[in-house]
Amino acid sequence: MADLSIQYLGMKLKNPVIIGSSGMTGTIAGVKHAAESGASAVVLKSIFEEQILHEMDNYLTDTGKDTDNSFQKGYQSVLSEREYDYEEAYSYLKDHAKNLTLGKYLSFVEEAKKSVDIPVIASINCTTAYDWHYFARKIEEAGADALELNVYVLPSNTMKKSAENEKVYFDIVEAVLKQVSIPVSLKIGYYFSGLATTAIDLSKTGIGSLVLFNRPFHPDIDINTLEVNSKYLLSDPSEYSHVLRWIALLSGRVACPLVATTGVHTAETAIKQLLAGATSVEVVSAMYKHGYPVISEIIAGIEHWMDAKGYGSIEDFRGKMNQQSISNPAEFERVQFMRLYSEIV
Repeated sequence: MADLSIQYLGMKLKNPVIIGSSGMTGTIAGVKHAAESGASAVVLKSIFEEQILHEMDNYLTDTGKDTDNSFQKGYQSVLSEREYDYEEAYSYLKDHAKNLTLGKYLSFVEEAKKSVDIPVIASINCTTAYDWHYFARKIEEAGADALELNVYVLPSNTMKKSAENEKVYFDIVEAVLKQVSIPVSLKIGYYFSGLATTAIDLSKTGIGSLVLFNRPFHPDIDINTLEVNSKYLLSDPSEYSHVLRWIALLSGRVACPLVATTGVHTAETAIKQLLAGATSVEVVSAMYKHGYPVISEIIAGIEHWMDAKGYGSIEDFRGKMNQQSISNPAEFERVQFMRLYSEIV
């Protein structure tokens, strides 16, 4: 029987299938279901930067301090644009709101750790270099086995250079790594001026892994109501190919493990990502569509394939199909369909 165990973030996991951060990992019942499904680890639902800002503004509004819709402007704008009669009072309100929100999350982390026997990975979703080192330290004290930083900066501000946008990732990582001793993974999107070089540089910061890629909100337009909404909340199985390309291109070039997520709905897709060089996969949308049992199906499918191919361990084939290992490395860099279209009759 094949050995599906892997080494990830300094931990030995029983298989490469991790349940990613989502609403399905936002309750103790969900965390228990995750463990029962056979997943090797669970990433808890994220604590969001917006949650902190919103709770802070609620306190400021209650005390009559909130007069200019600061939640929309964000924490940094709050500091730079507001004037308070008593700075000490403002600091107290800010810190109290921060601690109240964090307190709820810390209790969740502690209870999750007591409820399951698989590693529990906490998650922070951040878009600015806010006070995340403080939150990270508290999460470590709550007993999380590791921390996943979910950072997604949409480079839409025409007044900012690409280097400014990308610096945010490095600033957040640097601040957090100074404060914690537990492993830290970084989940990123694909909007970079130079994705390959930035990923390599990020991998050298001391992070434990890179998770490719977080799935952003995809806006759509309702032509009847003329409203902006989101039509595609869950990933489609076909979306794995974009991740596959970058896992294969970066495998063997980065200084940390790679994790594939988005579009992982079947054992076949998970196997492809492992062949491309991923150490593990994170599954979310497939669970929303098919429930927790899909996790055990993916694990069983990987094991069956390994037995059929004669692979005794994940390392026997991991990265076997990355760019550096295949006979025609250009296949992963192909962006035009000319040859394929020419065959269509």
